Amino acid sequence: MLLKQALLQGERSAVFHGATPWASHAEWAARSAGAAQRLREAGLVPGDRVVLFMRNHPRYLELLWAAWWAGLVVVPVNAKLHPREVEWIVDNAQARWVFVTRDVAPGPLAGAQRQIDAESAEAEALLAPADDFRAVPIAERGPDDTAWLFYTSGTTGRPKGVMITQRNLTTMGLAYFADVDAVSRDDAIVYAAPMSHGVGLYAIPHLMAGARHVVPASGGVDPAELFALGARLGPLSTFAAPTIVKRLVDHAGREGLTPDDAARAFKTIVYGGAPMYVADLQRALAVMGPRFVQIYGQGETPMVATALARHHLTDTAHPRHLERIASVGVAQTPVRIRVADAQGRSLPTGEIGEVLVKGDSVMAGYWRNPEATAAAIRDGWLFTGDVGCLDADGFLTLKDRSKDLIISGGSNIYPREVEEVLLTAPGVAEAAVVGAPDAEWGEVVVAFVVAAPGASPGAEALDAHCLAQMARFKRPKRYEFLAELPKNNYGKVLKTALRERLRPPA
Repeated sequence: MLLKQALLQGERSAVFHGATPWASHAEWAARSAGAAQRLREAGLVPGDRVVLFMRNHPRYLELLWAAWWAGLVVVPVNAKLHPREVEWIVDNAQARWVFVTRDVAPGPLAGAQRQIDAESAEAEALLAPADDFRAVPIAERGPDDTAWLFYTSGTTGRPKGVMITQRNLTTMGLAYFADVDAVSRDDAIVYAAPMSHGVGLYAIPHLMAGARHVVPASGGVDPAELFALGARLGPLSTFAAPTIVKRLVDHAGREGLTPDDAARAFKTIVYGGAPMYVADLQRALAVMGPRFVQIYGQGETPMVATALARHHLTDTAHPRHLERIASVGVAQTPVRIRVADAQGRSLPTGEIGEVLVKGDSVMAGYWRNPEATAAAIRDGWLFTGDVGCLDADGFLTLKDRSKDLIISGGSNIYPREVEEVLLTAPGVAEAAVVGAPDAEWGEVVVAFVVAAPGASPGAEALDAHCLAQMARFKRPKRYEFLAELPKNNYGKVLKTALRERLRPPA
């Protein structure tokens, strides 16, 4: 893909650091090809693993494609992880080299044969342009060879290495055009979220289209910076967790920006990775206009399971509009989706069960973990661990992770359903619901609530609000008020941490 763009539009600016051009397609290809050549000369062979433990940086793209040019397997690691966590991944992946930025890895990491600071003279030498990138052979890799070894977040134990193949990544890239958004060479993707995750994968469809790649100078999520970059470089596309979407919407609201202002800064904001509640989505659409597309996927089927198109989000005249925008959309083109019982038998329309996915985006398996692979993939179907239901038109509505289901007095209660109601209550900014052990009921519903600025919602008012909108047995039995909800590095609420707060002292 990189070679193709370097040949077709080599002089066109491809990578930007902030608003400043960093590399053309030809320069990017020359640097990645030169590095691939030197990686081979250093003894790395196709299939060897290299870790990228870096903040967002233009060299992330150069090193990523250098590794693939050399036939290596990339192990992307979130820059917010603790070095000790990264050392475990280095050891488990049996990685040979590690590329870092000194702000996230100020010292040496144990386990790797070699560690290179991506901003050092050593990295500059490694990435020195090849004299003729056309003459540097691209390592032959098959469709089923691993390209991307992604470690799950590990909130319930040690993370597992998800083996993503060349076929998986190609499928994901093509599905973007079919189900998410059209891309032209004049478009630009901005890497606001960690490049080690979803937004980094979306470099692939944007390179397929010959579009531009923008790494914010801050390396992070600064809404003012992102709006300014959009104004300078043209409307941007990005992938963002709902927490980042909320920050963008809050900024637009504070600054009095109109949907037309948002349209000048952003073409498409793909959101996913955590629940986007209906109230938040409606506000986002009102403030920023039809900029949004939802995707649902997992590390095990990266960015590909379902999609909720922007026309579905904006079709307010549809009789089931609210139901549809509460869903995660319909199956993306390369996959099949079904909902099954514990034995894997398909359930009728409307019944709740585990979400299963099958298709060319589904992982090859877990690295060095055949038992986990056998549990997750059966007859080609990925058992996602997510609970949901399909409607008659194929829209999938997620209820929760199976482990988050609350069973109280023999009745199933899905936390997301309660959270959706709480978020419509006056004065509530955020809410998370978990089950707490109870001698009489087995579990009871506990709601953790973050108040909106200047508000102080009380338990009595919230209880009345819930009783007006849902069955009595679903309403929270307790309310805990927090300044903020605990979240992991990707913006997902850590319900394990909330449950820990409810444990009686030893």
